[in-house]
Amino acid sequence: MIENIFIGLVFLGAVAYLVNTVRKQFSPKSSGCASCAGNCQVGKIENPI
Repeated sequence: MIENIFIGLVFLGAVAYLVNTVRKQFSPKSSGCASCAGNCQVGKIENPI
């Protein structure tokens, strides 16, 4: 009986981990150049010639 409870808890933990990973992968990112509407400061590449 205790073994079944332990296995169930491990299984639920694994499912929660997978759901959290998938949720983070598909959630919109709030930082980065794609979200700052042209106000990003990107370093200029100078011509070495």
